[in-house]
Amino acid sequence: MEQLQDIDLNTLFAEYWPSLLSGALKVIGALLVLVIGLRIAGWLSSVVRKQMAKRNGVDETLGAFFGSLVRWFVTAAVLIASLQVFGVQATSFVAVLGALTLAIGLSLQGALGNIASGVMIMLFRPYKIGDFVEIADAVGTVKEINLFQTILATLDNVKIIIPNTEAIDGIIKNFSGYDTRRCDIVFGIDYDDDMDKALAIIKGIVDQDERVFSDPEPFVKVTNLGDSSVDITCRLWCNASELWNLKFDMIKRVKSAFDDQGISIPYPHRTLVQKVAN
Repeated sequence: MEQLQDIDLNTLFAEYWPSLLSGALKVIGALLVLVIGLRIAGWLSSVVRKQMAKRNGVDETLGAFFGSLVRWFVTAAVLIASLQVFGVQATSFVAVLGALTLAIGLSLQGALGNIASGVMIMLFRPYKIGDFVEIADAVGTVKEINLFQTILATLDNVKIIIPNTEAIDGIIKNFSGYDTRRCDIVFGIDYDDDMDKALAIIKGIVDQDERVFSDPEPFVKVTNLGDSSVDITCRLWCNASELWNLKFDMIKRVKSAFDDQGISIPYPHRTLVQKVAN
């Protein structure tokens, strides 16, 4: 009886050993492909991130996004290769994966659109963190840019979240886009006041302020005869960071100088002329 069992075991071992060996080799091969492939995916992802970080003007978030994209593509290829080692036909798997990707893409059109817009913003950089901008009718300082949205803080520190599709599709005003800005101020004086005297007062204050550029030359001229005042326009070039302080200081200094020199800033008024019939 023991001899029959030994013969049966030996027969079974001899019969199935090639299949077991082949299966074991396939498992080992698939595991090797999987382990090595995943390491390559991580290495390529790291390389992409480092190369993107070396490029000037490329946002860190964009480098992380492309690095993750490379990782997922390589991982998918590794999984398909592992299945092929097992003898599984990858054609049907790829077809299912493609259909699944299409279904996910259709259901996430808005999110994918925001991602695409976020990539465009980070590549072309119409604005960056810290810029004062007007986007989608919202005005504020850019606090964060990610793949889905742009976050602003208004002047009174209200948080505004703008989807990237709306940000990239509309008109973008970047008030911090250039290092220099023009400061425009209009002063109105009474019709009875001396225009040349008023012009000289304003020019004197402008010449004393070191923040005002001499090139382009300051523009101070009478530009309009309004309903209640003679309007003098003052256009000054300065550093963008000094624009508002310069404007507020100029308004205060000119008003004080007008008061001292007897130049009046009239309130809006109307003159009624009544004709008396003879």
